[in-house]
Amino acid sequence: MADSKKDTDHRSDTAPMSAEELRMMLLEEQMAEAKKAESAQEQKQQELSRFTESFLKEHVTENEVAMVRRLVMNAVKNGKYEAMVYSFPSDLCTDSGRAINSNDPDWPSTLQGKAKEFFDRYQTYGKPQGYKLKAMIINFPGGVPGDVGFFLNWAPETK
Repeated sequence: MADSKKDTDHRSDTAPMSAEELRMMLLEEQMAEAKKAESAQEQKQQELSRFTESFLKEHVTENEVAMVRRLVMNAVKNGKYEAMVYSFPSDLCTDSGRAINSNDPDWPSTLQGKAKEFFDRYQTYGKPQGYKLKAMIINFPGGVPGDVGFFLNWAPETK
């Protein structure tokens, strides 16, 4: 014959967690999330520092030039006459991107590092071949200029 069980066997005789214990659990979860976010922010800052160091002190590499060519060829394959070929934080312009944002004709004078080198390469090789280059602020985090995009264009002249 099967063992008969009392109704009390189905109930838990242990008290639930206290409100204080639940608050502590929540606080620990929030602290873990904050630590994770802080770690991600530190990693992002380190990546930006490495990029900035490279951007300002190193020269444009053959791989970077090849990447621009691939971006252009991919745009052509997709039937486009323009491609964003390079981007960088506007803070790396001498005026934090203000001249680019306001479409000042003297915006190239605010470039430095690899952006200046890319622009100079455009002046030497691209412009004589009929390409056009424009720089635009491509995002506005917190309402301020974020990244600059260089757009290479090969559309036919319109009359």
